Parts: sequence; C-alpha cells; structure tokens
Amino acid sequence: MDTNLARAAAPEPEEDFAASLIAGLSRQPKQLACKFFYDAEGSHLFDAICAMPEYYQTRTELALLVRHAGEIARLIGPDIEIVEFGAGALTKIRILLDALERPAAYSPLDISGDYLGQVVRALAGDYPALTLRPIVADFTQPLAIPALAGAPRRAGFFPGSTIGNFRPDAAAALLRRMRATLNGGGLLIGVDLVKDPRRLHAAYNDSAGITEAFNKNLLVRANRDLGADFEPDGFAHYAPYNSAAHRIEMYLVSLKRQSVHVAGRRFDFAPGEPVHTEDSHKYTIEAFRELAAHAGFRPRAVWTDPERLFSLHWLES
Repeated sequence: MDTNLARAAAPEPEEDFAASLIAGLSRQPKQLACKFFYDAEGSHLFDAICAMPEYYQTRTELALLVRHAGEIARLIGPDIEIVEFGAGALTKIRILLDALERPAAYSPLDISGDYLGQVVRALAGDYPALTLRPIVADFTQPLAIPALAGAPRRAGFFPGSTIGNFRPDAAAALLRRMRATLNGGGLLIGVDLVKDPRRLHAAYNDSAGITEAFNKNLLVRANRDLGADFEPDGFAHYAPYNSAAHRIEMYLVSLKRQSVHVAGRRFDFAPGEPVHTEDSHKYTIEAFRELAAHAGFRPRAVWTDPERLFSLHWLES
C-alpha cells in the first residue's frame, strides 16, 4: 500500500501564506484567509475544539453518520473512490468506509501535509486492503485529480460544515468545482443549521479558550514560518453571530496601537481594529438544497437530528 503524499500543482505553502497574508493585511478592513488555520498545530487545535462540550457539530454529525451509515452506503453504491475535501482526524471517514461495499480507494485532500501524513499512516494499519492516496492540496482552488487504475466511480465527502466558511456565491462556486472534480459522482456533505444564537455563541467562544488559541495560531504561524513579529496577546478573539446574515464572524481585534512587520512590510493597527479571520454560515435545509441545485447538483436524501442542529445531505450530479 502506498501512503506517500501526492501534491497538487500549487505554490509552496509558505509562499502562498506570505502572499495571502500581505494582501489581506493591505485591505481595509484587514482580513486573513481561514484556510491557513490548518497547519499541524492548527489542525490539532481544531481536533480539540471538536471535543469541547459546547461544540455540538462534531458529535451530532458523527451520530448521524452512525445512525444512517447503511442507507448512505446504499445511495453511494459499491466499488467507489471516496474523495474527502479537507480531511481532518479521519474519524468520520472510518464510519463511512466500514459501511460501504467494497470501497475501491480513499483519496483525502488537505492543505497540511504533515498532519495528513500522520492521520493517513494511522488509517493504513486498519484498512490494509484499501488503496490510499493522500493528496496535499488546497481544495478551494481548481483541482485535477488523476484517475486511478480501473477508473472507479467517485463520490465526494465534505463533512464538518466547512461549506459554511464560504459566502453563498463562493460556496456555490466551490460546489461546482467539486462536482467537476468528481466527474459526475455524488457528494455527501455536512451542513450546520440555523439555531438559537446563544448556542452558536457558546460553540465559537468556548470556556476553555481553545477557539481563541486556534484563532491566534494564525499569528503564531506567521511568526514561525514568515519571520513576522506579531504579539498574539496583543489581539483578542472575537466571534459574534450576525443574525441577519445567519453567520458567525470571527475576528482578531487589536488591543492597542501597534505595528507588525511581515516579509519586510509594515502594517499598523489601531486600538480596537478588527482583522476578519473566518465566517461560519448557517443554513436552513431548504436554503442549502437550493444552493446545491444552483451549483448543478440534484439534492436527494437529507438527514438531521431531533433538535435540527445539523444536517447531512446526499447530492447527485
């Protein structure tokens, strides 16, 4: 079994990070791209967030996968290559792999090569007969994944409601690119639902401060990888819910007047100035099905929990 990491054609991670950071800090208001949260440390911090009692998303989605695994597997069909966009700890894919009939291959895509290598090596020992093809790639960019020998059918897996990190137009564009990558295959996708704002606030402002550390890790990474001189404690984590737009908005807010240097460039921050780092959109089931249809998919089955906190959707091309 070959578990060596393949790399999609893209700039080196540090080069891409530097260009994105400089461009984002040059804007008004300032912003940082959330895809750069996920270096090895950021990925581990996100795993810790998923285990927090306030963060209902992961345990609810896991319960849905366990409860409906057989039905999902029948819809996906046998002899399939599963392509997971933004692979995390690989806990969820195990549920799917165990339920599928003769899965042909598993191709996880992630931007963090170090983290992806760790989790795929752990998976390989438990699935010795499964072809594994981990790919270091930015799934937000156009992808061309070469067909495997025998060209098995493909199905996509996009759990965790990561689709919520994109504004609706960008989310539709991403779904279109995924559909093209899957060559006509379907997509199983997790989508967080609109709910009580108090529950949302608690999920993104956990009492242990792990989400704060995750947010500030962008600055720690910039210091380590790019030689920047951010003072992480000079920024506050701030994650309010925008009820009109149905989204959590995450920021790093400067606590004082300060200057930061990145790749020879100086960036000034005023006291109270926000740096936008992430959105997390919430949908109604009907609104997401409409978005998926707009992207060219045919919405089919949908599963949700009794409290309607979270949903899983099976989309066909």
